Amino acid sequence: MASPKAIRSLLAAFAACAILALSTRAFHAAEESQSPAQDSARVPVLVELFTSEGCSDCPPADRLLEELDTKQPIPGAQAIVLSEHVTYWNHLGWRDPFSLDEIDQRQNEYGGRFHLDSVYTPQAVIDGAAQLVGNNGSGLAQAVEHAASAAKKPITIGDAHWDNGAVIFTVHGPSDSGLKLVAVLAADATGAKIERGENAGRTLHHVAVVRTIKDFGSSGTDGRSLRLSGGSLAHDSSNTPTRLIVFLAEKKTGHVTAVSEQTLTR
Repeated sequence: MASPKAIRSLLAAFAACAILALSTRAFHAAEESQSPAQDSARVPVLVELFTSEGCSDCPPADRLLEELDTKQPIPGAQAIVLSEHVTYWNHLGWRDPFSLDEIDQRQNEYGGRFHLDSVYTPQAVIDGAAQLVGNNGSGLAQAVEHAASAAKKPITIGDAHWDNGAVIFTVHGPSDSGLKLVAVLAADATGAKIERGENAGRTLHHVAVVRTIKDFGSSGTDGRSLRLSGGSLAHDSSNTPTRLIVFLAEKKTGHVTAVSEQTLTR
């Protein structure tokens, strides 16, 4: 006969699976309710997922983010997604090859803005204005739909191309000293087989993994030529499509007021 402790652990595991299944069904329900008319006018919404290959709760959130990106199930919203891999899970013996110190810093800034006791994974941040557990499908759908109810400022990317390991581009958008322009290069990726840590033995796929991110400050939206280092994508011989994502965020609150995306090929 199983011990009371083992029974409690089993019940907790079943409950977690049931909650995740309900969240996923709610997420898919949003997709099924979408009509062709709703598809014609969408508001771009930035969805950031703080994740790690060392975190056992992260793969379900990674899959939700990929579905959000590929299926675009939220009426009225064009989800622009980013997988942002943190470094603080690397101590378990598996170094996430996509983890960046800059992502830790970005998440810590959000932690302060949201008055969190500590940062965590998987964490989804929507338009810099709302945060929730990243594998909560129903909550993610509601947050994206709510964000799409507010209009964004216009912002466009121009003349984007690779040049000697960097991407050169221009941005046209509103000029405001209270806003900062942030540019990101991201690409889909499949990691190596994980050898240690909570996901040992698994091979994980990630969508729109951030490889480099740069804050251009309040300048840069006047059409001047901008340069963004390609990071780990600079010498990528696989010809993986690269996503150039630019957004304007309020300096005081971090709220995203404009966002645009363009896919580059070499």
